[in-house]
Amino acid sequence: MRPSDLLLLSFGLPLAQAAETILGAYIFSRHGDRTPKSLPPASLTDLGYQQIFTSGNYFRDRYVSSSATAKIAGLNSDLVKQSQIAVSAPLDTILMNSAQGFLQGLYPPVGPNLASNKLRNGTVVQAPMNGYQLIPVQQVASGTASEDSAWLQGVSNCARATVSSNEYFQSEEYKQLLESTVDFYKTLTPVINGTFTGDQISYKNAYTIFDILNVAYIHNATINSSELLTDDVLFQARALANHHEWALSYNASDEIRAVSGAVLAAEVVHALNNTLTGAGKTKFNIQFGAYATFLSFFGLAELPAANTDFYGIPDYASTMTFELFTTGPATPFPTADDVHVRFLFHNGTTSSGSEPTAYSLFGQQQSSLPWKTFADGMNKFAIGSQQQWCAACGNNTGICASSASSTSGSSTKASIPPSSGRISRPVAGVIGAIVTLAVILGIEALVMLLGGLRLVGKKRLQQAAFDDNGAVGKA
Repeated sequence: MRPSDLLLLSFGLPLAQAAETILGAYIFSRHGDRTPKSLPPASLTDLGYQQIFTSGNYFRDRYVSSSATAKIAGLNSDLVKQSQIAVSAPLDTILMNSAQGFLQGLYPPVGPNLASNKLRNGTVVQAPMNGYQLIPVQQVASGTASEDSAWLQGVSNCARATVSSNEYFQSEEYKQLLESTVDFYKTLTPVINGTFTGDQISYKNAYTIFDILNVAYIHNATINSSELLTDDVLFQARALANHHEWALSYNASDEIRAVSGAVLAAEVVHALNNTLTGAGKTKFNIQFGAYATFLSFFGLAELPAANTDFYGIPDYASTMTFELFTTGPATPFPTADDVHVRFLFHNGTTSSGSEPTAYSLFGQQQSSLPWKTFADGMNKFAIGSQQQWCAACGNNTGICASSASSTSGSSTKASIPPSSGRISRPVAGVIGAIVTLAVILGIEALVMLLGGLRLVGKKRLQQAAFDDNGAVGKA
């Protein structure tokens, strides 16, 4: 059993050295504080808006402003240059709104002096909202409505990942925890019986139970039977949720369970490689997603070897950052042999008083890796092409139909060069979205054979927060 009392911590350290030049960065961020998943549709709260704006403002002070502590070389400081930045988020209200809030902190309104345009006839036009900057957020189909889904793999569209996560519910570990925590969850009944039925109050719904307790603890002036909700009880609920979600997000013997982390790895390598090959034309990539992708990547990149806190669910507004930097001359633009990558993580809202920490990837000792070492390490598990995604997931209809014959019998863990054939962000979601009903029914039949489990659709989840016969999970 994994340690169950693991909460992610962050320790502020000075990360960038004076001799370094930051060439580019990739940030993957969780959304801000939201309403509970068990009461859909979930929405970003004012607190969440503030959290994500604060993080955006921190990264402005770190990478963007003229006085930034780790300025990305050549990145515009005030007026955003669209070709230098790429931002994406799934078609999910909370994640899209979080992306917009983050960008407001990253590139705030520029004021009347910079936000004006003189026309031919001499008229001066002022931009609205004091020069509010419009930065497009690319919509990613994969992960659509993820913050209204309680099922961990419900939005992955990957058949084998869904089956793999469901297998946890047939494991001895799960059955033992389900039985051993009966009394603990029974004590919570007076607090949450207005949302959950009696047979839903168990370890099976560990995350969604913790989620509604956490939201209530943050926001509600009064809570039913609040005397039962002690700090120790909340800690135990969080610890069980941590263990539950880690088990659903990653399995060392079945890495397809971590498909979202594998796709992210390929996207990071591709984006940073574009910075290298394009001599820094695109400098800054920002992506928003759910916590399951964090946990999947943590497992694949062996981050618990660096700190066992990585077994825990990251808090709202948490960020993973990949910095591309050189310690040599930045002009002319360095070659791949002269650059390194540093991985940084911060749990929760990032600010000047609580900064990201550098951690070692892949079980390495050093926190910064030469580009080739980093790319090779990521490509060991990255899924970056349509053909590889289809083969790994076992999907063979729709977009995957053309890949089915050519991938039969091939390895699903081949090295992925960040080049042609990779999954575009919109296509990554479309792949699973057009899988035929026959395949979905086939998956359901397989899951039922494995143990009577039912795959629950998003619509069903929205109508009734949990299906007592199905597997529940996600962020």
